[in-house]
Amino acid sequence: MSDTAALDIEEQVGRIRRAREESEKFVAEQKTLMAEADKLARDRSLAPWQVGFAGMAAGAAYFGAGVAFVKLLGA
Repeated sequence: MSDTAALDIEEQVGRIRRAREESEKFVAEQKTLMAEADKLARDRSLAPWQVGFAGMAAGAAYFGAGVAFVKLLGA
């Protein structure tokens, strides 16, 4: 009887360990997904600023090119 009781306890301990490992994997995956969601939210909040700065840089480049073209024509 003691052998079967020991086997039952070992089996239960094994099941508990497997369940714990699975829950730890789930928590790690959840943390990874939350970090990714935070990064996407940060990128989404910075996107309008990036578009604005890119537009100003393009405008400055066009202005510089226009000045150079006018200077090239000799006006």
